[in-house]
Amino acid sequence: MQKVHLKRTKRLHQGHLWIFSNELFESPKAYAPGSLVSVHDMHDAFIGIGYINPNSLISIRLLTKKNETIDRDFLKRRLSQAASLRDRVSGSRDAYRVVYSEGDYLPGLIVDRYGSCVVLQFLTFGMEKMKVMLIELIDELLKPEVIVLRNESRVRNLEGLPLYKEVVKGSVDKLPVIREDGVLFEIDPYEGQKTGFFLDQRDNRVCLTRYIRQGKGLDLFSYIGAWSMHLASAGAEVTCVDASERAIAQTNRNAELNGLTGRVSCVCEDVFTFLERELQDGERKYDFIILDPPAFVKSAARLKEAIKAYREINARSMRLLKTGGILATSSCSYHLGKALFAEMLQDASRTAQRDVRLIELRSQAPDHPVLLSMPETEYLKCAFLIVD
Repeated sequence: MQKVHLKRTKRLHQGHLWIFSNELFESPKAYAPGSLVSVHDMHDAFIGIGYINPNSLISIRLLTKKNETIDRDFLKRRLSQAASLRDRVSGSRDAYRVVYSEGDYLPGLIVDRYGSCVVLQFLTFGMEKMKVMLIELIDELLKPEVIVLRNESRVRNLEGLPLYKEVVKGSVDKLPVIREDGVLFEIDPYEGQKTGFFLDQRDNRVCLTRYIRQGKGLDLFSYIGAWSMHLASAGAEVTCVDASERAIAQTNRNAELNGLTGRVSCVCEDVFTFLERELQDGERKYDFIILDPPAFVKSAARLKEAIKAYREINARSMRLLKTGGILATSSCSYHLGKALFAEMLQDASRTAQRDVRLIELRSQAPDHPVLLSMPETEYLKCAFLIVD
């Protein structure tokens, strides 16, 4: 194993797992992408072992701070620890995130379970090189009937990896159906967004039913209607709005699965266009609105532009709410931190000329554990607001 020496080590000693190219003493170009390296400070003191990619701004991602062998036993131990944690935080649920990258000390690996189907994402060159071994171990540990690879994330482009998806075990001819707090969802692990579902919002969806059990509202960027099914099951009437015909079709199937076709309706349209039309008559129409958009911030360089989009869509939603209505609004953009998120919502309320009160500020579900030394592992903000 080759050695790498660092110019700066403070952040690593504080628990971070990333090493950037400008922190290396040696040129990263001398190392093969995905190869394991032993990381040392300028005095040759051992720091940890990670994998390196000379083509990425994040040159090294640490796997361990112990001087140990990275082999099948190491990976099996890490995967078993991740699965054991899910037994504690997810209990008997049939859908959850099994491995959350740095949050489980396996940077670059995502593993999601949907009943008997497991979906994997290998996001980095280092994890891609261990792919065969990891698939075998996950098959051995979780014993799924179906294994799907969803290696389409743009992060792979930054790593110099190709984008592809593949079923490596079983078949997705019959889509898995999961149960989330009594509500059924048909999941498409091959064609759906991300790995097929947004598991990180699970507890937030369930929690919102404490506050909404009746009335009429909107589910914007609804995807397959996860928020809507929970609210409709509690007694509300919900209109789902999404630009994807495939997502709308899945939402209708999920409504049928739960006997909710009378309480869930769908509009296939761009959300900004839909809101603009709804605002034309100036009426406050809805008792609640769920606003769960995709990540508008893809990089720190585009933060200002993204905040403007978040502010505009939140302001439009606030204008449509009746007095005392609830806005459940989210951002999954890491670059828009909690403080900026709250500031954006304040600006949106001023633009909408509405007063807002915060009921709860929530984050991602516990099967997406946050490594406190790595703020990058906490990305989801979900605010429940009263709009007066």
